Amino acid sequence: MATRTTVFPGPRESPIRGRAMPLPPIILGRYGGRPGMTIEGNAALVRRTEGSTRATLLELLFDVVFVAALALISTLLTEERTWSGIAKVLLMLTAIWWTWSLTATTTEFYDPRQRPIQVVLMIAMVGSVGMAVALPMITVGHLLLFVASYVGTHLSRCIILVVALHRRGHQTARERATRFLFWFTVSGVFWVTGALSNSPNWALWTIAITIDLVASAARYPTPRLGQVPLAQYQRITGHLGERYQQFVILALGDIVLLPTLQVSRGGLEFLRVVALLCAFATMLLLWQIYVFRAGELVAAAEAKAHRPVRLAPYTHLVLLAGVVATAASFEIVVGHPTGTTPVRWLMLIIGGPALFVLGRVLLALLVSWTVPWRRVAWQLAPLLVLPWAGGWPPLLVAAVATLALAGHIVVPGSDRETRPGLNARPTDD
Repeated sequence: MATRTTVFPGPRESPIRGRAMPLPPIILGRYGGRPGMTIEGNAALVRRTEGSTRATLLELLFDVVFVAALALISTLLTEERTWSGIAKVLLMLTAIWWTWSLTATTTEFYDPRQRPIQVVLMIAMVGSVGMAVALPMITVGHLLLFVASYVGTHLSRCIILVVALHRRGHQTARERATRFLFWFTVSGVFWVTGALSNSPNWALWTIAITIDLVASAARYPTPRLGQVPLAQYQRITGHLGERYQQFVILALGDIVLLPTLQVSRGGLEFLRVVALLCAFATMLLLWQIYVFRAGELVAAAEAKAHRPVRLAPYTHLVLLAGVVATAASFEIVVGHPTGTTPVRWLMLIIGGPALFVLGRVLLALLVSWTVPWRRVAWQLAPLLVLPWAGGWPPLLVAAVATLALAGHIVVPGSDRETRPGLNARPTDD
């Protein structure tokens, strides 16, 4: 009996009349290849503007690692007893946020499915863990661990990009990475010098982080290369706005995470549970303020103006400081719902949500000429009770701050304040 041979069609060949047939999505994956595959090729390292703007799974894992570091910063904030100590914690927060922001910008300019960019993400995750581990031990001599994690993350990213882009012939992108490398080398000198003594030199570290922030705002002016051209900011896609939204949403979870841990350790006392519910309500209100308002502004800004795109890291730093302070405040409130409220606690309980709303107002101001005065007024309302709030229990002060946030959502504003399609302000850059 003759043997029957079965010929299976190739990946792009249909068994019906030999017509081409696309592979099923389960085989192709989201990006046109195997799920999680690394795309190789000479021109694939630079992200294409018409490509997918969705975040990869590795980017989301990268976010989770950094959010864990933010939770630790919130805990450190509750333990500080002096204003200078709080300022030092905020400096560390700025360094951690700047690492996330610059890495997210890297995945905006370059394809995160490429192996060099994946290595950059993994190194940034390791650096985040190193910085987080070193945070509680900075005052006892573990300075170089934090500095090596921060400086090493930025320098390794720049070096990897310069080498990879040079090999693939991307001259314009390589020059951009070279500008970054130059300025992080300059600031790295101050970071390392400030860590060589037994105690941190906060003045040198302040200079170092200021160099990082100002150089970015000035578009990294570098000898012989000049500034990063404004035209390169025009190719920003929706990916960057999505990345900011994803990170802020994950960070908001810390507002509930830390109080939940407090309740689980301290027992289900009635006032503790009420404080936890207050934290949950605050988290939801901040989520609504950001997702339904500021997140839309970021997406609109990407296509309409250069300045909001470049300054989004700064406005989101204010937002993030508000989240960290709010999470720290509810960790305090759940632990001490009764008694009086010291000034330092008042600043965290009322100042945390106020910082978040301030960041949202700044973002709206950058994108449009509109100042959401209704939001400003509602957030100033808790300041009216400050002369008496010191004698109130922390839970009552937190409830007042939560009610002020609710006013942002419950009381309607003008159409110009709330519609998503705000007109972008012109830039004179």
